[in-house]
Amino acid sequence: MSQQTTRRGGAAWALVITSVAGFMAALDNLVVTTALPSIREDLGGGLHDLEWTVSAYTLTFAVLLMFGAALGDRFGRRRLFIAGLAVFTGASAAAAMAPGIDSLIAARAVQGAGAAVMMPLTLTLLTAAVPVAKRGMAYGIWGAVNGLAVASGPLVGGTLTEHISWQWIFWLNVPLGLALIPVARLRLAESHGTGAPLDVPGTLLASGGLFGIVYGLVRGPADGWTSSLVLTGLFAGGALLVGFILYSTRAKNPMLPMRLFRSRAFSGINAASLLMFLGMFGSIFLLSQYMQGVLGYSPTEAGLRMLPWTGMPMLVAPIAGILADRIGGRPVVAAGLFLQALGLGYMAVVATADASYVSQLPALIVSGVGMALFFAPASHLVMSSVRPSEQGIASGANNALREVGGALGIAVMGSIFAAQGGYETGQTFVDGMRPALVTGSAVVALAGVAALLIPTRRRTERQAGPAEPAPVLETAAH
Repeated sequence: MSQQTTRRGGAAWALVITSVAGFMAALDNLVVTTALPSIREDLGGGLHDLEWTVSAYTLTFAVLLMFGAALGDRFGRRRLFIAGLAVFTGASAAAAMAPGIDSLIAARAVQGAGAAVMMPLTLTLLTAAVPVAKRGMAYGIWGAVNGLAVASGPLVGGTLTEHISWQWIFWLNVPLGLALIPVARLRLAESHGTGAPLDVPGTLLASGGLFGIVYGLVRGPADGWTSSLVLTGLFAGGALLVGFILYSTRAKNPMLPMRLFRSRAFSGINAASLLMFLGMFGSIFLLSQYMQGVLGYSPTEAGLRMLPWTGMPMLVAPIAGILADRIGGRPVVAAGLFLQALGLGYMAVVATADASYVSQLPALIVSGVGMALFFAPASHLVMSSVRPSEQGIASGANNALREVGGALGIAVMGSIFAAQGGYETGQTFVDGMRPALVTGSAVVALAGVAALLIPTRRRTERQAGPAEPAPVLETAAH
């Protein structure tokens, strides 16, 4: 009995530690957006520099995610998680104290590197600590916290900037990080992956390819899609990723085994994750500006009015995790994606330059429920589609694809917005936002179709491969 109590205590600590760490990393994707006018006033810099305060984090985060997961598998997941957390915390303090725009951009890049090591290991450490029968609920809480962080970034950034100062969007991470480091050292169990040596050629090809693709996506709307640097980044990145795929099919110990994608479960959930983040990131990016620039709400008021969407994961995602345990993740994920698509489509219909909040509320609620139903079962499907020793790299690959999807969403929907409308008046903003939201809705619906291609739970177990000694993941009997 005491051993079970200890196990439950360890699982609870792991859930708290990994959820808070995940919240910090996910929050910093969009937390800067509402603070950009204040940063420009204090530190100067042009539009290009301000965009890089957002992009520098996204770029290093996306590029280094799989490398961070591979480092954890090789040298110890708890050890590298703590190292990534320390780097992230230190870089947050450096960003808060930045004397100029260039040093702020540099700190943001280092912050993204720390998050890339820390983030993929949160799921692996959580999986190892939680009993099989409780994983759905644990993933639900973890997913709820991460979903809330992504969606509430503009609210948190706007509130801190409006009522204290923009520096506090970075200072917020410092006490959290300093508190988590010793607790993680004491409460998390160490674990390793396969023990294979680091795949240096694969790491260089994957990191270089992701850098080129994400750089091109980030810079495309600002520099123009036909500019030499954007085209070079996209084509060179694409070529390096093709080289990575060809290399990984032949390598003895590849960083990302290509055979994982022969699993319909692994391929389906990763495609759904990329498309979901594409539609969601682009929509939040535009809707947070619509609430403030067109409807006239302050950053805090806009964030509060988006709570039916952004806060819904805290209520629904734990329930979604329990449902995934009982009926499987596929129907829950697919239902969530189709609801998210419906909510975005509804918002595109009712959005006007003087829309009332009551008219928008159904769209926000439906989108929130949909997002909540996606997050927890999606994490469960990723981790259960591979062998226990491969969960670290599976988590890294899924997180990398989510980040690329987010960058792509902002780029694509921003380009549609710029082509169809602009910032001149409230009406021109709505004219640009509507087709962008319709595009986001269609993309998320396509993600729902991808989720339907995931096999049922029993077939997913068989595709994960032969059982290993004392397996970490297996489906609980119900």
